[in-house]
Amino acid sequence: MNTATQRRGRLKAGDATDPAAESPLMSSSISPAAKAAFTPTGTLRASINLGNPILAGRDAASGEPAGVSIDLARAFAARLGLPVELVCFDKAADSVDAVRAERADFGFFAIDPARGAGLLFTAPYVLIEGSYLVPAGSPIRDNEAVDRDGQRIAVGTGSAYDLFLTRSIGKAGIVRVEGAAGVMRSLRAGEVEVAAGIRQVLESEAAADPGLRLLPGRFMVIQQAMGIPASRGADASAVLAGFVEEMKYSGFVADALARHAIQGASVAPAGPAA
Repeated sequence: MNTATQRRGRLKAGDATDPAAESPLMSSSISPAAKAAFTPTGTLRASINLGNPILAGRDAASGEPAGVSIDLARAFAARLGLPVELVCFDKAADSVDAVRAERADFGFFAIDPARGAGLLFTAPYVLIEGSYLVPAGSPIRDNEAVDRDGQRIAVGTGSAYDLFLTRSIGKAGIVRVEGAAGVMRSLRAGEVEVAAGIRQVLESEAAADPGLRLLPGRFMVIQQAMGIPASRGADASAVLAGFVEEMKYSGFVADALARHAIQGASVAPAGPAA
């Protein structure tokens, strides 16, 4: 039994999945100033990155946004006692920019030093592995062999992989393209020797195409967190941080991952004590 399951068992039935369930973060316990900091325009706007299928996408039947991020956005809005508007983007960089520019009031991002300016992050709520995909006949057999002269790695522009590899790759070239689909097109067209991405997504590509091979292990762990514009202040940041910790502790995040049949992601450990 994992930690989230053990903790969930201590709560009353229904608490883990009911965003309005009784908790320390009921809207009545949030100061009016902190609550107002989330809605300077009068509308609570959540920035959603649809380019990360682990956390968000569109429902196949309705076309509406669905996923772990959407569940958390609606749960947080319920705690504030407000409706929520989902502001959706196809790329992580656009989602981040919307919050930084205050076109959205909070969002869901991979924590990265390059994204820190103008934002306040919570501790992570989900951990996702980043891996490499290569052609089946590639001589590259492990992650250590990727960073070599003359090799090219495709990444989605502005993604967590782009930011991480920009800092860590010393010899291979980085080819920035539009999203996961662009990464796969570059690999299949022979424009690059390696594709970088979410392990679960690359596993699916390799399973469907015998001409592709997933390298063992991972080259990074992506810490997915929530964040707000830095201008909203410490009180609002503390409210959001507390919400994330509660969602992990209660089992809400674990339940959301299970409900959306997500493999390859795990609930992050508890963040630092306030």
